[in-house]
Amino acid sequence: MSKSHSPLTVAIIGGGLSGAAVAYHLAGLAEVDVVVIEPRAALGRGVAYATPDPDHRLNVPDQKMTLRSDRPEDFRAWLHSAEAPTLPANSARLSGEIYAPRAVFGDYVAAQLAPLLAAGRLRHVQARVIAVGRPGRYALGLSDGGRVMADIVVLAATHPNPALPRELAGLAGDTALIADPYATGALAGVTPDERVLIVGNGLTSADIVASLHKRGHRGQITALSRHGLRSQPHGPAQAETAADFGQAPARTALGLLRRVRMALARDAALGLTWHAVFDRLRAQGPAIWAALPAVERRRFLRHLRSLWDVHRFRIAPQTYEANQQMQRSGRLISLGARIFSVAPGASVKLVLQARGSATRFGLVVDRVILATGPAHGGVIAATPALGDLAALGLLQPDALGLGLMTAANGQAVPLSGEPDGTLLVAGPLARATVGELMGVPEVITWAEHIAREVAVQVAARRKLVAAQ
Repeated sequence: MSKSHSPLTVAIIGGGLSGAAVAYHLAGLAEVDVVVIEPRAALGRGVAYATPDPDHRLNVPDQKMTLRSDRPEDFRAWLHSAEAPTLPANSARLSGEIYAPRAVFGDYVAAQLAPLLAAGRLRHVQARVIAVGRPGRYALGLSDGGRVMADIVVLAATHPNPALPRELAGLAGDTALIADPYATGALAGVTPDERVLIVGNGLTSADIVASLHKRGHRGQITALSRHGLRSQPHGPAQAETAADFGQAPARTALGLLRRVRMALARDAALGLTWHAVFDRLRAQGPAIWAALPAVERRRFLRHLRSLWDVHRFRIAPQTYEANQQMQRSGRLISLGARIFSVAPGASVKLVLQARGSATRFGLVVDRVILATGPAHGGVIAATPALGDLAALGLLQPDALGLGLMTAANGQAVPLSGEPDGTLLVAGPLARATVGELMGVPEVITWAEHIAREVAVQVAARRKLVAAQ
């Protein structure tokens, strides 16, 4: 094979859903050596789909989960194949929708990649990238002592663990603190009568409550967040909204809020629930986000993000029912407050300050569980590979604290300001540019885009070599 036709090597750092999806689509687009560097034994799981707890469910039904946007019901079809595992008895709803355990979606992704791995169209290196150099090509030092040389690198780093709020710094290392509720056996030591504080009120919080409910937890559970809002359930089957936020999109966060409120009022008069408007907002998210200047994006994140999150990231019906049962029994309460102080000890004593008030009150618990969501803003400091790339001037954080600065095409923006096409960002770390990038449909669409962009860069490099 001539030098101009020698396969280039594309290294994908991270083999969770984002990295696995890029690898899957890239394997069918270009003649390249695709190497996925991921310490887990199977690709496609990451943090979200590695949890073995059957009560940690997909929060969307089966027909909206897929590895291919051109086959929206691919996961549903796989669930009905002989290859799929047996689902828990209460996975299917009367409507026919299936809310499978998240691990089952991980099984599905791994099954789609298996033939590509067997055929050698992509490789899985089971290690972590602990160092990066660039003596010409990228030199990726691995945790097993090996090294991978790459021409193009795709960053699909995992979600960083939640950062410990400074108010809870006194609990660092304390056995009363569960910093990673998805770690294997993390909740095993929580006894049924313990008083539990969950810091965070989103999907992770709902998962924790569902798991404790399944274990027969009897003690008081307090879910705490600044706003006190909990993630909402799915809505009924209904007509679509007539609202259109993509046409002449709002240029300010306030303008967007006003349009949403008017649309909600119109829909309510027609008998539609709020779900229709938020479904339209999600579908038109890229156009809405692109129209907002940087200062308005900051305002959105500061003032509207909590409202968006609890309506956008909905709870699986089974998880919602478990949370409702705990709430009706009085064993679960939600508080809108902030932590003012904490005193470790045999019991953890906290002083909380109520939302919108100077009123402070005490709370005594036996366990504190962190459920504040990934600390994307600190991902460079938390990830050795990203830290080295930043030190080389090849990437930088985005101005919104959501992850990494990227160009519109997904290329990482170096300190020089001029991407060279060799470093791209997949998954949620590109949210500052793309907007919504946490849901599976958006992750898959972006992964398909990154795979196409890599294929373009590969073709350009081959053309350049052939001309020399």
